[in-house]
Amino acid sequence: MGKKKYIETPEKMWELFLAYKNEVKSNPIKVQDYVGKDAEMVYREKERPLTIEGFECWCYDNEIISDLSQYFANTEQRYTEYQTICLRIRKAVRTDQIEGGMASIYNSSITQRLNNLTEKTENTIITEQPLFPD
Repeated sequence: MGKKKYIETPEKMWELFLAYKNEVKSNPIKVQDYVGKDAEMVYREKERPLTIEGFECWCYDNEIISDLSQYFANTEQRYTEYQTICLRIRKAVRTDQIEGGMASIYNSSITQRLNNLTEKTENTIITEQPLFPD
């Protein structure tokens, strides 16, 4: 007999992710800023990005489960039925981060690094040895 799963079904996991997403998107970060010639202090609202870590913390804070890594890693093949939903969650998070970075909602440099989107360039330096030294 296997261990009881804290998240009973993949459908339940998706429902939990949607609840996390709804809470995150309806709760922007307030950033202190100064505007105008008199540098008046204001708070600007910035959209919160979705993250796998954020989803995991949300589940822990809501006393659902403290660690989702076994579901995402499919430890001992015990979570095979969750693979599709875990992939869907990863893609939803990645899409949110990439689109947010492209629209300058989030820091695009951080978004690129988190999603392995950095542009790679190769520099080759060639030094030539003269045939007849002075």
